Amino acid sequence: MIIDISCYPTDQVDLAWWHDGEPYRTERLLETMDGPYWVNGKPRRIDKAFVQPPQGNTIYTWTDGDLSGPESIDRYHAYVLEAVRRHPDRLIGCYVYNPRCGVKAAVEGMERYVRQHGFRMVQMQANMHAYRPDRALDWVRPALAKAAELKVPVKLHTGDGPYSIPTEWVPMIKEFAQVDFIMAHFGVQTGGVYCFEPYQWAMELPNVYCESGWCLQSRIVEFAKTLPKHKIIFGSDTPPNEPGMWLRLLEVLCTNPPQGLNLDEATLEDYLGNNIARMVGIEPTPVPASFEEARALLGERGRGLEPQPTIPLY
Repeated sequence: MIIDISCYPTDQVDLAWWHDGEPYRTERLLETMDGPYWVNGKPRRIDKAFVQPPQGNTIYTWTDGDLSGPESIDRYHAYVLEAVRRHPDRLIGCYVYNPRCGVKAAVEGMERYVRQHGFRMVQMQANMHAYRPDRALDWVRPALAKAAELKVPVKLHTGDGPYSIPTEWVPMIKEFAQVDFIMAHFGVQTGGVYCFEPYQWAMELPNVYCESGWCLQSRIVEFAKTLPKHKIIFGSDTPPNEPGMWLRLLEVLCTNPPQGLNLDEATLEDYLGNNIARMVGIEPTPVPASFEEARALLGERGRGLEPQPTIPLY
């Protein structure tokens, strides 16, 4: 099973990225997820994706003085909530915690979206929402206490200064040892390359995990040699990213050194989806045993597909 933990369908252009083209609507995301993508010579799709509103679109609502905190939260979650309701077999909700809407409203919103709407993850974007996670403790502690109570993992945007450098989160990560924290983007974003920090904290702290997307190819090979196998989780940040290149980032681990490390397919399947599945209570699935089995799992999408050579073992 392949599960992407970072996808952002929207009915408007992302107000932070301001990308070209039309809004990246749910239908386009599902088409992207269906692929097929070739992984070790087998046609695959992204079976499930965690969806959340683009982070830029969580800002404009709390700058609108006509909206209350709960109204603002509901407005920026409205599109992904509808997407999850329409496609519960493919899409899983991720709640975006924004203390700028009011801490009380944002914490209550978290509980409402998890308990009433079935969301299974929380995202915190300290840089976009402009707070220091190691200092704004009155904003951060209530959210993490609620996440602990709800037993949902917390995905942390990392890679940007001044407020999303991975180590800034460590005091709270240590305080809330019962919460699973996923360092999104492996510490790589527009602000810098901090990929060694998520790696080092994941090695030291049992509740820290690393999202694979945005990491450097040579570094993911280096880190995968020693990271516990349950610590790497696939995420693509789609859009603006295209998921196939980030699937390839992990697939290359199955090739020969030095570009790869002869990773077995079962461990690759853990990275691609089974690790996060276990974390949120989804039944893991084995890697397809053959081309024919993988093609059959695609249904109509797999009709007419012919085998392709596996990626070369350099």
